[in-house]
Amino acid sequence: MALAGRPLYQWSLEALQEAESVGPVVIAFPDGVDEELPVGARAVAGGATRSASVANAVALIGEAELIVIHDAARPLVTPELVDACLDKLVEDPDADGVIAAVPISDTVKRATAHTITATEDREHLWAAQTPQVFRAEPLRQALAADPKRTAAATDEAMLVEKDGGKVLIEPASAENLKVTTPTDLRLAELLLRSR
Repeated sequence: MALAGRPLYQWSLEALQEAESVGPVVIAFPDGVDEELPVGARAVAGGATRSASVANAVALIGEAELIVIHDAARPLVTPELVDACLDKLVEDPDADGVIAAVPISDTVKRATAHTITATEDREHLWAAQTPQVFRAEPLRQALAADPKRTAAATDEAMLVEKDGGKVLIEPASAENLKVTTPTDLRLAELLLRSR
């Protein structure tokens, strides 16, 4: 998928490289994808699952103390949001990670077979986004945990949490949307034009 004629990952890569706190960038690509990357960025083969792709990229990073994970499907991320997540992690030595997130504004229903079984209290519910930043050691341990658990994870914060880690939230904007449908793409194009 492309936004304004550029692959989604290029927008994210640009924001990461403009962030003050980010060093080398590693991008996990699906097998068979061969992209020419700018200086300071490296590619690694993605895995069969999200966590496998992240593990492959983390293995290539080396001795970094802090690691930023970002989905290319969120092309409107800003360097300021990346830096804010990293700053919050550095400020709290007891935290293992920080994720960008927005409070849920919709009413959330729990259902079985399309029948509502409960209405959740949304007061404490947040929609997780990326970037997600972590101290390297807790992240590496979480990625090396039970393969079934890592394969089922929908984000790395989930893995670090299940390992007993403390993960904080950096309030973000709904403009940091995930582009997965044609409607998302149209909205991202409108938001990009307004920047």
